[in-house]
Amino acid sequence: MPVPTPAQLGPLAGLVGTWEGDEGIDVSFHHAKGEIGETRYRERNTFSPFGPVDNGTQSLFGLDYRGSAWRMGEAEPFHTEVGYWLWDAATGQVMKCFMVPRGSTLIAGGDATVDSTSFSLKATVGDETYGVLSNKYLAASARTVLFTMDVTIGEGEYSYDETTVYDLARTNSRIEHTDHNTLHRID
Repeated sequence: MPVPTPAQLGPLAGLVGTWEGDEGIDVSFHHAKGEIGETRYRERNTFSPFGPVDNGTQSLFGLDYRGSAWRMGEAEPFHTEVGYWLWDAATGQVMKCFMVPRGSTLIAGGDATVDSTSFSLKATVGDETYGVLSNKYLAASARTVLFTMDVTIGEGEYSYDETTVYDLARTNSRIEHTDHNTLHRID
């Protein structure tokens, strides 16, 4: 199968390749301390192009995606995710569909143009198109209710700001877990 052209990948074309960044800042609830804390991290993401994927009259092009993040100084990742980034040129929709091994799956989406270098994605629990699913344990103890992500793609680098909002049963509170990093293309 031929590799999709940059025009077919639309705003995702600039992400093809392997990326690393060590400027990550994770602000989240730290269970051991019982409070919100900050964790610096490094990250590696790979994006491999594919497509088209045809759903009747819909034609999607995308990127097979794999991501891992390590706390500074640690050898084992504290976060991994796998999934797809998709581009639907006919509707101007960009999507990130991914799963984390904790038992959460998201499809986040938003508007973009073929030449966008920045875009925003959103998923809301209960939404049947851009939504969030969790396993039974997470739904009861740390239910994700909203995910947002802002992406900016530049020449040889991309950055993101994302927020995962969840209801933490332990403290009976709503937590905003944020992540930010800037990654640079290495391949």
